[in-house]
Amino acid sequence: MKIALVIFITLALAGCALLSLHMGVIPVPWRALLTDWQDGREHYYVLMEYRLPRLLLALFVGAALAVAGVLVQGIVRNPLASPDILGINHAASLASVGALLLMPSLSVMVLPLLAFAGGMAGLILLKMLAKTHQPMKLALTGVALSACWASLTDYLMLLHPQDVNSALLWLTGSLWGRDWHFVKIAVPLLILFLPLSLRFCRDLDLLALGDARAATLGVSVQRTRFQGLMLAVAMTATGVAVCGPISFIGLVVPHMVRQDRRRASPLADARFGPDGRVVAGHCRSAGTNHSSAAGASGRRADRHYRRTVVCLAACENAINEITY
Repeated sequence: MKIALVIFITLALAGCALLSLHMGVIPVPWRALLTDWQDGREHYYVLMEYRLPRLLLALFVGAALAVAGVLVQGIVRNPLASPDILGINHAASLASVGALLLMPSLSVMVLPLLAFAGGMAGLILLKMLAKTHQPMKLALTGVALSACWASLTDYLMLLHPQDVNSALLWLTGSLWGRDWHFVKIAVPLLILFLPLSLRFCRDLDLLALGDARAATLGVSVQRTRFQGLMLAVAMTATGVAVCGPISFIGLVVPHMVRQDRRRASPLADARFGPDGRVVAGHCRSAGTNHSSAAGASGRRADRHYRRTVVCLAACENAINEITY
């Protein structure tokens, strides 16, 4: 069963990647995907300068958001939690929108750094206000902060209506206009962060049993929660920094993976799963499929702007939830 699932996810990932390279305003023939990778060929520029960097960002950002969702759900002990519940996305969005509105001449390459700094600042404030790592206190404080960051973002947009279009474009969440500069910023960080997530799988499995029982089994509860949140914030802020606030993947992909695991094993835990490493690994693969498929569908559905990753992801997630 595990081998079949791995093969299926791998084939789905390859199919989504090929579709992402093929579909768009300028359709690339299937044969050209094999032959036009040399400089001077007909579709070389389209593939190398537009399609490939967006595909790489979709793969890594989708994986990062899905794994960040697993970490947050394990820490909060709620299968319906997501990075949004801690205000990470909205804090990163506030930093970026503030820069776009207050400093319109700022280079777009600085936005990822500001979004990352905003996400980390949001986590520090969350820790200061919550004063504890109890799941309920973290969740409630995060919801309050998320509403606060969203309100401040709306307030800034009301104060600067002449520059609101650039902010709305970024807040939509999209792979449109992303090139190799964004890849150089995000991909090295995510290559570092994603393997680190495996370190928390065993501890989060034990945390699902309760803090007291996890502590008796050797888990440092406070340290595990804080370090796990730091890693989730780092991955989410990096993804938001380059693609905007694409939040659905962090909520739905871990939920979908656990649904499949429970069908295979009725004893699977509803919070984090019987094997956190397997869940995290499948979430990485499913997250890449989810984001790359949404990006390819968005290019096909909206030939003029190609800014529909969030809309396509939302529709896709709604269909998945109805199916399950």
